[in-house]
Amino acid sequence: MRITVFRRLMAEEFGPGRADVLAQDHVLSGLGGRTVEQALAAGIPAKEIWRAVCAAFDVPPERR
Repeated sequence: MRITVFRRLMAEEFGPGRADVLAQDHVLSGLGGRTVEQALAAGIPAKEIWRAVCAAFDVPPERR
């Protein structure tokens, strides 16, 4: 998954403003205690990050 696709999915699911805040501030245990931005910077694949976000926020399977 490309990062641009990941960011589009985040914006569609949470709204553009909230998606940005979540990516910068919300620490996810599924990402080893990192935020989305930290995980991206660490080189974790966007698809893996999206899965962790979906699990943390109970995104319905049809939107994962």
